[in-house]
Amino acid sequence: MRALADFIMRGRVQATLVVAGSAALPLLFWLSAAAGCLVLLRRGSDALSVLGIGLLSALVSWYFLKDPTTLLVLLGASGLALVLRAGHTWNRVLLCSVAVGLLCAVSLGTVFSSFIESLAQTFEHVLPLAMGEVYETFSADQKAFLTALSAPLMIISIASSLQIFSVLCLILGRYWQASLYNPGGFGREFRAIRFPKSVALSLLAVMCVAPFFGLHALILLPLCSVALVFAGLALIHGLVAQKRLATFWLVGIYVTLLPFMHLLGPLLVVLAIVDSLIDFRGRMAPKDADNANGEG
Repeated sequence: MRALADFIMRGRVQATLVVAGSAALPLLFWLSAAAGCLVLLRRGSDALSVLGIGLLSALVSWYFLKDPTTLLVLLGASGLALVLRAGHTWNRVLLCSVAVGLLCAVSLGTVFSSFIESLAQTFEHVLPLAMGEVYETFSADQKAFLTALSAPLMIISIASSLQIFSVLCLILGRYWQASLYNPGGFGREFRAIRFPKSVALSLLAVMCVAPFFGLHALILLPLCSVALVFAGLALIHGLVAQKRLATFWLVGIYVTLLPFMHLLGPLLVVLAIVDSLIDFRGRMAPKDADNANGEG
């Protein structure tokens, strides 16, 4: 991966080739966004021409494939990269990712409504097959209610996924930047992520209150939880590094994270909130960690 990052940073032609070429291929949208973040983080305004061609390629991909994923992830990750390049902390970046998710949801419900409608129609056809005989026991009103829920649930699910991909692409771009120009820098940044108590409790309050304001406000629940999940992962990385544990623990967590996300996700959210109140890493740090002058 470092060799790929080195190729991207060799010049504008190489960067444009990776960003625009990957944007044209649906399964490589993440590579396009991560490469765009790398160039933007390193070159700043000089990267606008590269990103412009990448966005043009993403627009062409959307026109032919009718899938806005590449375009939205490239825009979302680039926006977060601008926040990080401006000198803001990862805490601010994760909070901005909530706004990115909201903008994606609005875009999916308006500009890309045809994409959502096609997915909703597919969902309506698959639902009876998936539920089997249980679906036949539903009344006409219940079936109509499930049908009406399909589009909003699609928007919520896709918007939160786009938020996650935007953050992951930025993380990959930042990791590449650190591996080329500041080895170990990204690890220190990521392990330091910890929301202040007021911010964590505010996110928790929004997550608890949002369901009472209707289906459209429900989207705030997964969007806020995504920010806390990344903070929870940062806590685990920080504790593993602080205690000098084997990387086996991190591998085990990530291997089980995808299949058991419905269980580990809430656990990471709880850990992030509790950490904002207690500060596990601060309490477990050696008391003389900051005493660098050798005096007691």
